[in-house]
Amino acid sequence: MDKENFFERVYDIVRQIPYGRVTSYGAIAEYLGTKGSSRMVGYAMNACGTAYPPVPAHRVVNHQGLLTGKRAFASPNLMQELLQSEGIEIKNDKVMDFKHVFWHPADLQTMS
Repeated sequence: MDKENFFERVYDIVRQIPYGRVTSYGAIAEYLGTKGSSRMVGYAMNACGTAYPPVPAHRVVNHQGLLTGKRAFASPNLMQELLQSEGIEIKNDKVMDFKHVFWHPADLQTMS
């Protein structure tokens, strides 16, 4: 699979993360059948700034709920601010109540 196609598949999933929820790079990679490629999902998130329709990259965190992608945003606090505006509590760059707000892409199949 070429990089652009992979990135588009990642973006399609991220666009479906519900408001007020987060997922992880690894959960996206696993859903795509490329378990172990969470770093590539991170590269996709880093490159999504010009994607259309827009990609809510702020909703993708690491497997512990840490805001590891925050450096890719226009300001160091923007990722946290966007998550907080959706009602997600953040402390020390970490999503609080991570298990409660976590959304797995496999939930797409049960939403239909």
